Order: sequence, then structure tokens, then C-alpha cells
Amino acid sequence: MTRLLALVAFLFLVGFLAILALEVPSPDLVLVVLLTVVLVAWDFVTAANKQ
Repeated sequence: MTRLLALVAFLFLVGFLAILALEVPSPDLVLVVLLTVVLVAWDFVTAANKQ
């Protein structure tokens, strides 16, 4: 159940950041959004493996 909730939260975060990056297509902002998504995905994968 915890993994499912974390996955839903991850998808909502990615959705919000995608809207932000698409509406404000600044190269710097897109880079920060991509870096944020990669770091959150890495945290999700490593935390899911510990349980």
C-alpha cells in the first residue's frame, strides 16, 4: 500500500512539473524539472528496494 501511495504521489508530481515545463518552456526551467524528476525517481526506486 505504501508503494502504491508513493507511486501516485510521484505521478502527481511529474504531472505538475510537466505542466510547468510545457507552459513555461524556458531551457533552464526544463533542465531543473528534468533533474528534479530524475532525483525523485531515483529516491523512489532506492526506497522501494529497501522495504
